[in-house]
Amino acid sequence: MTAKHILSLSNAEFKNFIDSIDVILSDCDGVLWKETEVIKNSPETVNKFKKLGKKFFYITNNNTKTRSEFVEKCKDLKYDATVDEIVCTSFLSAVYLKEKKFDKKAYIVGSVGIAKELETEGIKHCGVGPDIMEEDEVEMIKNFKPDPEVGAVIVGFDKHFSFPKLSKAATYLQDPSVYFIGTNCDTERPSPNTNKFPGTGCFIKIIEAASNRSAVMLGKPESFLSEYIIKKYDLNPRRTLMIGDNCDTDILLGKRCGFQTLLVLTGITTQNDIDIMNTSTTNSKDLIIPDYYANELGDVLKMMITSS
Repeated sequence: MTAKHILSLSNAEFKNFIDSIDVILSDCDGVLWKETEVIKNSPETVNKFKKLGKKFFYITNNNTKTRSEFVEKCKDLKYDATVDEIVCTSFLSAVYLKEKKFDKKAYIVGSVGIAKELETEGIKHCGVGPDIMEEDEVEMIKNFKPDPEVGAVIVGFDKHFSFPKLSKAATYLQDPSVYFIGTNCDTERPSPNTNKFPGTGCFIKIIEAASNRSAVMLGKPESFLSEYIIKKYDLNPRRTLMIGDNCDTDILLGKRCGFQTLLVLTGITTQNDIDIMNTSTTNSKDLIIPDYYANELGDVLKMMITSS
């Protein structure tokens, strides 16, 4: 199997492809925008999908904002979105604990986005914000008094990550009854330049090593997310398209669920990765190969215009 460039399709092939889709699930960072910068032609492509009657949903592993805040970001970047069209991992953290009938307190190694989504469900929390080392590490550990109410540790992206947070999370996780939740496994975020931009998965791996436990992952490509969106949106997998920039998360989710898949090269996975996939002699079962790929989402818009 090889990935087909969307621009290589004939007009008839492309029309068959578009006609075979009812629902589109799209990643955000690296597909629609990079941090605060919109990716050229992506808003116009999303608007065209909707004009064609396709249902469009924003499926992001980002956990730094609430769904409502993502709606505002979409509007600022010229995307049309409602709260019900957005699934982010801060929201999924609250969904997970609500399903568990959780009635204790969550210790958050992460951002205020997670805290706000927990508050929406009436779940108590602590830990958000700076936790600075102000004494010798041995003294800090000796003086730390765990909160007996804490029954879960949630790890997301935390710009204030520190040794005290690592130590406290590992301490709480010594109790096997405490839930250990990782919002997503991404070790890299799409960068606005060529520098590596560490992602949430880096923090989770550190805490897993310190606690000798494995987190339950909620975001792409894991089953909690896929089961949630399939049930919520009543999806027919064969008529659903997953769009993403990362083969290890977005495209793998699509493959596991039986969705059609489209990779765009404006984020994590590169043209070199595609070339390796398409020329590899390795058993194709060991490779995560999208059905289609494009240099940018705007390539799809070009095809929609020329084939109409």
